[in-house]
Amino acid sequence: MAAAQCGSYSELALPLVQFRTTLNPPPAVPLQTVEPQRLYRQIADQLRGLIGKGEFAVGARLPAERDLAQQLGVSRPSVREALIALEVEGWVEVRTGSGVYVLDRSHRASKPVAPTEWGPLELIRARRVIEGETAAIAAAVGTRKDIDAMSRAIEAMRGLADREILPLEGDRAFHVAIVNASGNAVLVETVQSFWDSRNGPIFTRLGGYFETVASWRSAIAEHEAIRDAVAARDAEAARAAMHAHMDNSHQRFSASWRRARKASS
Repeated sequence: MAAAQCGSYSELALPLVQFRTTLNPPPAVPLQTVEPQRLYRQIADQLRGLIGKGEFAVGARLPAERDLAQQLGVSRPSVREALIALEVEGWVEVRTGSGVYVLDRSHRASKPVAPTEWGPLELIRARRVIEGETAAIAAAVGTRKDIDAMSRAIEAMRGLADREILPLEGDRAFHVAIVNASGNAVLVETVQSFWDSRNGPIFTRLGGYFETVASWRSAIAEHEAIRDAVAARDAEAARAAMHAHMDNSHQRFSASWRRARKASS
């Protein structure tokens, strides 16, 4: 009986302790919210700090991407994302065929990149993982309606490219048509958010250097290979075609600056 009473007392005492804690909460500790930083932002922060301290004077050319990557122990794509972020913020200027130069910020308003902005090249790698599987799923369960939607998107892309217009909306429609075939709302929203992040300032600026009508014609051919594999119900081929498309996209955005065109400000 004593043991039973002791057990009952413990069960009653625990809510009482919780009730007292609720009435008298412990004093708040002045902690700040911890936010994980994207790698390119950490690189940009270091370079921004060095510029601010005068390590790189106004008008100076920054070390080459390869050298910065070696000194920082990171990949060249991450360095490129950081440099583009700094250009968007007005710290540096990319001069195609010459290098990246420090700008005079004495009369420039700061335009910080949002901390939630994804790095374009990192995003393409993430898309490779997810969209390779959505292409395979489309090949397995997609309907004629889904394949027709892919074909219409490709034709829209080709029509815009023929008019020397970058076919961004057709590209979005194509990738959305593929994921729609899965019937999975979470995957649909994920792929849509991936694609819509292209509208961010870093991706837009990077695209200004490396996206051309010629590069988009290559992408259209890659889309046709994906569509054909889906139509053939070949999941492995569809996955491989999507992986090849994303790998080629990554390569196009990672090309030498000597192959870049002058971006619009």
